[in-house]
Amino acid sequence: MVVEKNVPLQGCNTFGIAARAHTLVRVRAPQDVQDVLADPLLARSPKFVLGGGSNIVLTGDVEPLVLKMEIRGMRLLEETDRGWIVEAGAGEAWHDAVAWTLAHGWPGLENLALIPGTVGAAPVQNIGAYGVELQDRFHSLRAVDLDTGATFELDASQCAFGYRDSVFKHRSPAAGGFGLAGRAIITHVRFWLSKDWRPELGYLDLEKKREESGIQQPSAQQIFEWVCEVRRAKLPDPAVVGNAGSFFKNPTVTPEQCQDIIAREPKVVHYVLPDGRFKLAAGWLIDACGWRGKSVGKAGVYDRQALVLVNRGTPEASVTGGEVMTLARAIQTSVYERFGIRLEPEPVVV
Repeated sequence: MVVEKNVPLQGCNTFGIAARAHTLVRVRAPQDVQDVLADPLLARSPKFVLGGGSNIVLTGDVEPLVLKMEIRGMRLLEETDRGWIVEAGAGEAWHDAVAWTLAHGWPGLENLALIPGTVGAAPVQNIGAYGVELQDRFHSLRAVDLDTGATFELDASQCAFGYRDSVFKHRSPAAGGFGLAGRAIITHVRFWLSKDWRPELGYLDLEKKREESGIQQPSAQQIFEWVCEVRRAKLPDPAVVGNAGSFFKNPTVTPEQCQDIIAREPKVVHYVLPDGRFKLAAGWLIDACGWRGKSVGKAGVYDRQALVLVNRGTPEASVTGGEVMTLARAIQTSVYERFGIRLEPEPVVV
């Protein structure tokens, strides 16, 4: 167990916000978590799990004990006539895990290419892109109980996946909720990759790529490359421009609400969901309110994709979490006043 004090976190969050952890433990094996819980001082401290820092906004120094997830390793756990079960350590970079599975001939995760963050954060957020969500490829996970130190496993039904949601984002039953927020740390994630693979090409960007290329039956590797091209064209590289990816969830509305908005805004981007509701493109709503390219202090709206908020500061004079949240609240107000829709942020605010 490696314990560090007064650790700078600017390089540990993709927004590049300057902050420090009072105490940080590098978790490189499940035993490190159990060692924390066996330490009389550390065990009593509130805890904050940090993966790749791609989905957080730091509004100040972090006083809870930071558990920095660094468990690595990827392996084929099992192969059957129907597919493969692949396991990855929670500290692996998500995109690297996607590329690794494809390199071994196990398709299924290609639509989720280039999503920032670590494998362990993927089930928490139920990450998704271009018609695929993690829950569609999820098998199970392993975690450690932060109260008892016991290890346990959860399958998909026990994770209670929803749109950018899971059991890990809700309070415990003792606190009036039903979830595992603050009660567990994920150490390994397993994926079910079917041998009956079919390309997922339902999104307009991928259809355009297919038309441009003339490839009617793309391979998983081809889709992976298309997704990377689309994301790089639309989204800033966090290594160059600090950001937390898509800042707001795409809102869902009833058919009646959607028709009302279409009557006023015929060009609104919308998609029908299996349950009959409609998903609206949050980026389009924000753009329609005139926010693209605007700034509040050192926090800005990306000029190529209004769904992304960016750091317009420098490493020496970075954006603050307060500036980011001030901009986010101003955007929420604008969208609500024009469309009657409340946008919900994706990142965790610390």
